[in-house]
Order: sequence, then structure tokens, then C-alpha cells
Amino acid sequence: MKNNIVYILEDRGVLYISGKDKDNFLQNLISNDIYKVNEQNSCFASLLTPQGKYLFEFIIVKHKNGYFFECEKKIIDGLFKQLKLYKLRSDIEILNLSNEFVVSVLSKETFLSLENAKYIPGYTTRFREDPVYLDPRHTDLGARLIINLEKLHLSLKKLNLKSSNIEDYYKASAEIGIPQINTDKLQNNIFGIECNLEELNAIDFKKGCYIGQENTARIKLKNKLSRRLFSVKMISGKINDDRIIKYNNIEIGKVLINDKYPFAMIKYKNKNFDFNKNFKCGNATIKINKPYWL
Repeated sequence: MKNNIVYILEDRGVLYISGKDKDNFLQNLISNDIYKVNEQNSCFASLLTPQGKYLFEFIIVKHKNGYFFECEKKIIDGLFKQLKLYKLRSDIEILNLSNEFVVSVLSKETFLSLENAKYIPGYTTRFREDPVYLDPRHTDLGARLIINLEKLHLSLKKLNLKSSNIEDYYKASAEIGIPQINTDKLQNNIFGIECNLEELNAIDFKKGCYIGQENTARIKLKNKLSRRLFSVKMISGKINDDRIIKYNNIEIGKVLINDKYPFAMIKYKNKNFDFNKNFKCGNATIKINKPYWL
């Protein structure tokens, strides 16, 4: 990522959660420890089904007396409804601020040039009172700024940044092996831990109970993780309705996100699987990318 560019992610949404019960409420729901989040640290987390299946993922950022939840805008209404479902009598307020705030991505070099910035995943500082944080999933994703739309232009001008095509950012993210768009295709189709959430700093195995914790811990402790989500590289053809991935007619996986940046669930412990092999998916020939951070 070039130092002088910024990606304005208009396809990201922002919820704001506040109220005196917000910490206990969130601690009982999410896969990460809400008490890690403060003025100097943001975190990546998920909301799972009771069975441990993937539902939603988001970045949590401290802001004033509450928390920003930053996630893909196309799923934000679903996340809002799910949180409201669990609210019951908790003294919390949930607001959808997606029309007022926007998420922008800066290079990590630009982030480190800011006052008090540190090279730590999730480290958070302020620029003109707005939170800017090194991506808690992986530092190669750069830093993110949540900012009111009315302040966006002036802040980017003060940082001497020029807007660039967000497709370049999402392509780079897919090459790293981290999906950020069309994550709704993963919902209820895959266990959270199979999405590499542990490696991306979204699961705290010491925090205690949360929704989906029992199965997540069992898979981890009994070493039953035999499938993982990996990005797909197209060699030839096109992935159509037949999303089963095969090697010599033996199934080794299935494409779950089928767009310009596809991701697939892979039985990576299968004896027929090897990252160096090419595989068939319908009429397409594909390769499975191994993330260097895994």
C-alpha cells in the first residue's frame, strides 16, 4: 500500500453501542474479550451461533462512552437485529450510524507517522479526535480511520492523502488470505474457528463463556480442526453453480464465496490435498493459496 493513498470503504457500516450494561452485555456474546478494548486498543471479534457457526465479524473500537462496531455494510442490519434480539432488559443503546460515519484505510507507514502511534495490531490513537487504529487482524491490512463524513475531506487533506480504488485494497486482502466482502456467504456454513478467527486475533480462549464457546473450545482443545477457509486463485475457466472442489474426483472442499475474490472451505488435512496442486471446480481449474501468516 502506497503511503500517500487512502481507500474510502463506503461499503463498510458502523454501529454504536453504549449504556451502563454494554460491557457485560457484549462480554457474554462475542468471541473476544471486550475488556481488551480501550482508548489505546481495538480488537477483531465475531458473533457465532450457539453451535459455534459463523454469523458476523466486526472490529470494535472505543469511542467516547461506547463502542463503534465496524463491519460490512450489507450485513449490518442483520447484526443490528441479532444484537437487539439478545438485548432483553439490558441497559444499552444500539445505533446504526452508517449514514454519518465512514471507514477509511491508510497505509501502516502513514499510521506510524501519527503522534503516539505504535506498531502493534489493534493499537489505537486519535487524529482530530477520531479513532485511527492499526488493523487488529494483520498489520499488512494497514490502518483504519472511522470518521464523520463532514470531516472526511479536511482530514484526508491534512494527512496529504489521495483516494484510490478500493478494489486494489480488497484484491490485496484476498491475496493475504483475509475475506472482507460477501462474508454473508459464510453465515451458518462454517464454524467460526474454521474461518481462521483464532489466527486473526478474534477469539480469546481465556475469557470464559460466550455464544458458541463450547464447540469452539472443543474443536481447539481436541485438535478436531480439519477444514479451513482459504482464498482461491483462478487458473482457468469460471466457477459456476458446481462449487465442489475435487482432485481426481475426490472432494477436498467447496467454494463458499464465489465472486472476483473467491474463498473456499478446504479439507486441508486430506491426503489428496497439497497447496502445490491444481484442483478442479466444475469447469474451472484453481489453486488454493496458503496464507504466509498461518
